[in-house]
Amino acid sequence: MTDARFSLGPAILFCPADRPERYAKALERADAVILDLEDAVAAPAKAAARGAVIESELDPDRVIVRVNPPGTDDFVSDLATLSQTDYRRIMVAKAESPKRLQKLDARFEVIALCETAKGIAQADRIAALPNVSALMWGAEDLVASIGGTSSRKPNGRYRDIARYARARVLLAAGARGKAAIDAVHLDMEDTKRLAIEAADAAASGFTATACIHPSQVAIIRDAYRPDAKTVDWARGVLAAAETERGVFAYDGRMVDEPVLRHARATLRRAES
Repeated sequence: MTDARFSLGPAILFCPADRPERYAKALERADAVILDLEDAVAAPAKAAARGAVIESELDPDRVIVRVNPPGTDDFVSDLATLSQTDYRRIMVAKAESPKRLQKLDARFEVIALCETAKGIAQADRIAALPNVSALMWGAEDLVASIGGTSSRKPNGRYRDIARYARARVLLAAGARGKAAIDAVHLDMEDTKRLAIEAADAAASGFTATACIHPSQVAIIRDAYRPDAKTVDWARGVLAAAETERGVFAYDGRMVDEPVLRHARATLRRAES
């Protein structure tokens, strides 16, 4: 079960914080919006972006603000900015140090973005922090941090190092009862690969997938939504379990407690 504080839907959309005219539309299109004060905003525009965040009037329950990495002047300025707003859920870019994250103002709920070699290596310790509600991983910054040039092969599939990082973040989050968010898909035209990866994310246990364009939202939602046949199976097997003892067979398949947990998870996804 994921952290109770993290109750957003499966499609979370990034929006550059220096484009306030896009804020409301992004939130309207997605389950939640990430106002990005980090990589999406050039250094000269960061001050104006912070001002736009202060002046915005979005539903704080559906807003995440990505702040710059701890240890930077921009990080200090970002937190000072948020203290003037009602936004209390932050995504910490390039999260690496559990000690630094632990020292953050207790008012903030933290989504730790593990996107460097150090961050991936510390994922379990970061997930254990009480102020952290979710972990997300990032592919391109990770590969850059170890001297690589691409997280994907020519056929569009992740390289082994990216797949390892993805799995490690998911396991670290799951072991600590925290939510896990899958990385963005940068190739906006490759909708087939996005659908495949989002479906895999849902089946593997990710709570959400981040996206960079509104056109990706529907694809992600569809991938996370169980089809009617799967929902019918889940309801049927749980109904059968009420009259069965121990291990039993249903629809030609052996059913035990792990299978019943899969069925319950399917219904939770369908209901959400």
